[in-house]
Amino acid sequence: MRVQDLKIALIGPLPPPSGGMANQTWQLATLLKQEGISVELVRVNAPYRPHCVGRITGLRAVFRLLPYLFNLWRAAGRVDLFHIMANSGWSWHLFAAPAVWIAKLRGKAVLVNYRGGEADDFFTRAFAWVQPTLKRVNTIVVPSGFLEKVFANRGFITRIVPNIVDLSRFMPNHTRKQNLLAPHIVVARNLELLYDNSTALKAFSILRKAFPDARLTIAGSGPERAKLEAMAKELGVSNAVVFAGQIDNEHMPMLYRDADIALNPSLADNMPISVLEALASGVPVVSTNVGGLPFLVEDGKTALLIPPSDPERMAEAMLRVLSDESLRRRMVQAGLDHARRFAWESVRGELFLAYEMALDGAMLTVTQDGK
Repeated sequence: MRVQDLKIALIGPLPPPSGGMANQTWQLATLLKQEGISVELVRVNAPYRPHCVGRITGLRAVFRLLPYLFNLWRAAGRVDLFHIMANSGWSWHLFAAPAVWIAKLRGKAVLVNYRGGEADDFFTRAFAWVQPTLKRVNTIVVPSGFLEKVFANRGFITRIVPNIVDLSRFMPNHTRKQNLLAPHIVVARNLELLYDNSTALKAFSILRKAFPDARLTIAGSGPERAKLEAMAKELGVSNAVVFAGQIDNEHMPMLYRDADIALNPSLADNMPISVLEALASGVPVVSTNVGGLPFLVEDGKTALLIPPSDPERMAEAMLRVLSDESLRRRMVQAGLDHARRFAWESVRGELFLAYEMALDGAMLTVTQDGK
């Protein structure tokens, strides 16, 4: 079967809210349809019906899970392949694992597209529960060498299919004149403990001693917002910090085009889309060196990598970028060159090969069972 003749169920979250996996699911669905492939979206974060159920903690899981399982079963009767966007924790147990088992019950090929910087910790805690499901999967794809190693350590072979960046949307703003006396720093991570925006705020307060007119935009939503706003006041930088909330995917390119540095302060990570989008926008990146980041960028070339939870080192890295024009120019060009590896034209062949392998694996399983 030609890939273009495939009928695919793409299972994952969709915006709103925006986020790395949600944006990738939406973008992948769009690109596959442009290739002429039939795509049926099964959304794991569909709105609650009725809407008021979303405020009832125990009940809301049931009201989301039951329609989701029904939609999976129905989709499995119409498609050739399940492409499952998978993550760690409860997301795996509630959404990815049921999709795998329903697909196999109905004799369909399964490709699991696993992502998430906490995979190693999750597998350490729960691999006895995860392993039986993974054994039913025809092909596992991961976006980075980091996750490839995590799976290999547990005896599973994966294929690397990188995340996708739309280079027609994320591109450098050549008309913008940089004002490095008043640099604009951007953080595009949700306001959760995992992404450690508090360290970014502390580093920004240090940076302001050298650049009093610097400003910071934090684009994201989450439970830590009130705490972070209070911290900004305590640090004396609240007048220079904008908590922009969740910016939809359509408007993110404009934010990057007005940025001088992109910060990624996360405590665990795999292959953050925000870093790729910053590189594609010609914005120098300062990031923690956790998880998959050293697999994604090269320290001193495509980004500056620092230890996590270290505001002093983060501020020093920002000062390097702002004070060394030669370094900044090299980082911008290297980032733009690197970002091209994640364009659809570069990724599509690897993804289509993974689809073919999943289908071949499913046919092999049917033949073996037939014997």
